[in-house]
Amino acid sequence: MSSIKIAEATFDDIPELCTLLGHLFEQESEFTSSQTLQRTGLEKIIKDKNKGRILIIKDKNEVIGMINLLFTISTALGGDVAIIEDMVIKPTKRGKGFGSRLISYAKEFAINNNCKRITLLTDTENTRAQKFYKHHGFNRSSMVVFRKNLNC
Repeated sequence: MSSIKIAEATFDDIPELCTLLGHLFEQESEFTSSQTLQRTGLEKIIKDKNKGRILIIKDKNEVIGMINLLFTISTALGGDVAIIEDMVIKPTKRGKGFGSRLISYAKEFAINNNCKRITLLTDTENTRAQKFYKHHGFNRSSMVVFRKNLNC
């Protein structure tokens, strides 16, 4: 029997998820890690399933990866869509197929929840992630991302 399981995150998983997000934000030039802010965001998602779902992959009882799907509506597609806000595998577990299992599960989860599209962002320098997502059927968009941080 396989010791690998994929499930929805619970409040008990938040400390491990914060650690994973710390690994992710070490790779991203635009973001910095803050356990307080990450905890707050994770709690909001877990509390309100209409906002999104955090899917985790566990090896035995250790959380080794996560993907955060947020939900919104596309007027272009006339329906629900998902945004991958975060995807990260523990550094010591990368390259072993766990990310592929998790992204495949997330795609099926989105389909089963009537999502018409999944959108995600990667750092422009993160060619490894871009290759991974292309391998899993994602295509580069012609859209350009603009951000305005709000201090409210």
